[in-house]
Amino acid sequence: MVVVMKPGAAPEDVDAVVSRVEASGGSAFVSRGVQRTIVGLVGDIAAFQTLNLRAMPGVGEVVRVSKPYKLVSRENHPEATTVSVGGVPIGPDTFTLIAGPCAVETPEQTLQSALMAKAAGATLLRGGAFKPRTSPYAFQGLGEKGLRILADVRAETGLPVVTEVVDAADVALVAEWADMLQVGTRNMQNFALLQAVGSAGRPVMLKRGMTATYEEWLMAAEYIAQRGNLDIVLCERGIRTYETATRNTLDIAAVPMMHSLSHLPVIVDPSHSGGKRELVVPLSRAAIAAGADAIIVDVHPDPTAALCDGPQALYGDDLDELARACRELPPLVGRRLVS
Repeated sequence: MVVVMKPGAAPEDVDAVVSRVEASGGSAFVSRGVQRTIVGLVGDIAAFQTLNLRAMPGVGEVVRVSKPYKLVSRENHPEATTVSVGGVPIGPDTFTLIAGPCAVETPEQTLQSALMAKAAGATLLRGGAFKPRTSPYAFQGLGEKGLRILADVRAETGLPVVTEVVDAADVALVAEWADMLQVGTRNMQNFALLQAVGSAGRPVMLKRGMTATYEEWLMAAEYIAQRGNLDIVLCERGIRTYETATRNTLDIAAVPMMHSLSHLPVIVDPSHSGGKRELVVPLSRAAIAAGADAIIVDVHPDPTAALCDGPQALYGDDLDELARACRELPPLVGRRLVS
């Protein structure tokens, strides 16, 4: 069961709901989004129904949700949510391009990548300062130095920063520098990390685990929402299948399916799903056609020298082709490119 507060409900109205629920022996979790505040209730539903919560000041409605992921469910929130990242919207009616280097290597490389991304129409800059890798010998990122580089590039280009956090102990540090926190595929079910980012006061991009079902993915998002943060963006980045010709298999059906199951924005990572430069633009076109709210793409000024995922990074003509697709295709499905 969830209590949906009216827009503009006073903090004391929310506190009163929480107090009444807890006095009845239940637990209440407050989640605040851009559009509204929701109080998720855990405990005896029959007892909650005797509390007359609907009559309390500031309460809009009380909804009984059958899905296990109550706060992020479309059943709870019929309207699609827009998440704002540094003033840039990700949500219905718009299409957002997120682009930048997979990993921050140097100030020069990061700035060049950001300028390339911005010229292609990107309004958010992605870049990894902490890089969890399959091999312990691969480049693991610059850490805090990388965060400072991203902040400097943001100041120069005006692009808000999206970057990954891999350890709950680093959440406060990354949140200090970033506009959006990314939880990668390997950490989708790192519940301590999910709870930490949910409490950090930043929008969160949650990538799908490489073998995760839709419900597992949404339950991971619920961990974030339960800690008070409804500004969550779901990212389909390809799943592991028997096919070896591509790095992963892009589950394009995830876009309309997740939109039907959840009110959260759904975006696609065509770079990590295909793993090959020549696949990025075709997969981006498919994502736009399927209704993705954004794509997140790797860009690098010299992919042959990249320390991370060079074969999938765009530059030159391929980046120009992506820019053209992002300009021309969204209007065909009723969206406008965020600029």
